[in-house]
Amino acid sequence: MFALAPVPWGQALRRGAMLALGAIALTACTTTPRTVSVVDRTTPARSTTATTGSSASTPGTTPDGRPVSDAETYVVKRGDTLYQIALDHGQDWRDIAQWSALEDANQLRVGQVLRVRRPGSAPPVVAQNDTGVAQTAPITGPAPIAPRPLGTPAPVTPPAAVVVPTPPTVPAPPATAAKPSDAPGEKIDWAWPAAGKVIENFNETRNKGLDIAGTPGDPILAAADGKVVYSGSGLRGYGNLIILKHNNTYLSAYAHNRAMLVKEGQSVKRGQKIAELGQTDAESPRLHFEIRRQGKPVDPSGFLPSR
Repeated sequence: MFALAPVPWGQALRRGAMLALGAIALTACTTTPRTVSVVDRTTPARSTTATTGSSASTPGTTPDGRPVSDAETYVVKRGDTLYQIALDHGQDWRDIAQWSALEDANQLRVGQVLRVRRPGSAPPVVAQNDTGVAQTAPITGPAPIAPRPLGTPAPVTPPAAVVVPTPPTVPAPPATAAKPSDAPGEKIDWAWPAAGKVIENFNETRNKGLDIAGTPGDPILAAADGKVVYSGSGLRGYGNLIILKHNNTYLSAYAHNRAMLVKEGQSVKRGQKIAELGQTDAESPRLHFEIRRQGKPVDPSGFLPSR
């Protein structure tokens, strides 16, 4: 046997390092390269709704099965009465019963679809400008900047002119809200329905009309020519109530009466006595008076003459 000559410690370290580097290089040459799949993110993912489809809401139908728009129908909710629905939509309850083919006006089902507009009637008028075109908000944005050829010097902006300040002007008082414009022939000459003092004003959330104080038995007068479309006590909170329909736009309501002197279907004249002031469903003797435009309560003080 031959004796191995001792190898210096530094030389042994250098040989080991060279052998390790050679092994790593050999492994890199023989190992299969790892690939990463490419995901195209330029196309947005399809929504679940588009893939699976969505069910559109089904509008109401007429008695013969034809679909009608949501503006023409009302879905009955718990606690509704036909009389309240008619008042809220500015209609005669008998007309709604006829349009909806109701056999019994006192039997409504939750979820039942009622027709609250006359078949074939025109949809509500959209506010228009002077040109007769429906008003829409213009789309505004920064003006496009034309590209400047290379080498062209940038335009020089002249210095702004010196503006001499002018004395501030006193702003004009804000204009009062105008009454909604009515269709030709729909304007009404209103009169006060009672002579007492107003004890509660109109409020959109708390009081949908005016409360006028008085003594039991005081006369209640028709505020305008019209037809009695309701006379009874079927609306909760109104007591003995009379509703007059004046035209296709306006109704008026007279609540808390002690006695009612007109019947449904009867025509009345402006200033005619239709009831006696009372306290039914009220804290004190009063008349609760409402004006409704297309079923929506409006402030009567904006329509009644000053007194």
